[in-house]
Amino acid sequence: MMTPIRNALLVFLLATAVVVAGDLGRAAAQGYPSAPIRIVVPYAAGGVSDVLMRIIAERMRQSLGQPVIVENVTGASGSIGVGRVARAAPDGYTLVQGNWSTHVANGAVYSLQYDLLKDFAPVGLIVSNPILIAAKKDIPANTLKDLITWLKANPGKASQGTNGSGSVMHLAGVSFQKETGTRFAFVPYRGGSATMNDLLAGNIDLYLGPAGDILTQYRAGGVKVFAVMAKHRMESAPDIASVDEAGTPGLYVSAWWGLWAPKATPREVITKLNAAIVDALAEPVVRTQLAKLGLEVPPREQQSPEVLGTFQKAEIAKWWPMIKEAGIKPD
Repeated sequence: MMTPIRNALLVFLLATAVVVAGDLGRAAAQGYPSAPIRIVVPYAAGGVSDVLMRIIAERMRQSLGQPVIVENVTGASGSIGVGRVARAAPDGYTLVQGNWSTHVANGAVYSLQYDLLKDFAPVGLIVSNPILIAAKKDIPANTLKDLITWLKANPGKASQGTNGSGSVMHLAGVSFQKETGTRFAFVPYRGGSATMNDLLAGNIDLYLGPAGDILTQYRAGGVKVFAVMAKHRMESAPDIASVDEAGTPGLYVSAWWGLWAPKATPREVITKLNAAIVDALAEPVVRTQLAKLGLEVPPREQQSPEVLGTFQKAEIAKWWPMIKEAGIKPD
């Protein structure tokens, strides 16, 4: 039986342990970083996710005074790499670059071993890649309204390339069909380059894909682009109308990337990491490199951890019902 004295002593020891642990955590955060930082990119080397993170990581290294190492961990649509970081120590030395697929769509398509909202601490929104509505060169339409009219006159006959079931390209097409009352087939590819090759060859009719995949061929006259699926025109392609201007207001779809740490990472650490991201995105050389990839840097006020957390929740609320309604399953 525990006596009042022993009970009081136990309470005192537990309280002391909590205080000491808190002091140690604060001390570690104040000395952060004191070792290399690893950022997991859950996709293969050479893709847009990998290239943009290496651009940002180099500038973060200068701000943080420690090496920032990018590690590619592939598999299961990015969930293997993301899962590894969910289980990592919350000390700020293991982070994950996530995007619309890994931190929104995967939660509705896959049975994950982690919670997308509860197991991660947002660090900051990095970039977005607005989706363009593109078509093969000889499609009989010159405006978005023309395209919709043609698709309605030919239900089920056209085809759109995607990066697979549940990809942002696939969901852009699903959203487009729902909003415009059109119907066309989806053709999955392993990546944007393969999709563009078939679009150029005329083997598919449409590609609702990231600007980074499409802009080069659009500027060379190889494909038609009817609109960007965003409220405003892109800085890197101001000649392309927004969907609002083209006649389908509110049809917004964008690929985007952010940075997350494991849950319970100290607030002081998150603040230092976010400051490094903000510094990187303000660098003119970095912005030029990202623009060449068709990527848009968010305004400064949208680069905070709080904005990323709120934005991710809003995207989940928007897309999960649509994914489930469409019956999208893993490939």
